Amino acid sequence: MIGLPVGTRIWIAAGATDMRCGFQGLAAKVQTTLQENPLGGNVFVFRGRRGDLVKILWATDDGLWLLARRLERGRFVWPQADSGKIFLSTAQLSMLLEGIDWRQPRRTAALSML
Repeated sequence: MIGLPVGTRIWIAAGATDMRCGFQGLAAKVQTTLQENPLGGNVFVFRGRRGDLVKILWATDDGLWLLARRLERGRFVWPQADSGKIFLSTAQLSMLLEGIDWRQPRRTAALSML
C-alpha cells in the first residue's frame, strides 16, 4: 500500500457508488454528498453495488490519484448506512482493502499470548 502522509484523514462513502465514475464524478460526489473538499488531501473510498470493487480518490500536492481494487472472491465490508461518511484509520483501510472485517478485528489466541 502507498504510505499516506501523517494527518491524512480517510473517509468511506456509505452506500453504493456508480463505479463508472471517474475523477470528476467521484470528486463531485465528495463535494455534494460528503460535503468535503476533494482536493484537500483526504482519502475517499467508494464501493460498487456488487461489493467486490472499491475506488479511492486522493489528492496530493502534485495531482489527483484514482486507485481501484477488485476482490476475486468475497466482498468488501461496508457500513449499513445508505448515505454519509465514516472515518477510518490507516490500519482499518489496510484491513478493508484486504477483505478483512475492519469493524471488529480480533486477535487470535496465539497472538495475545506473546
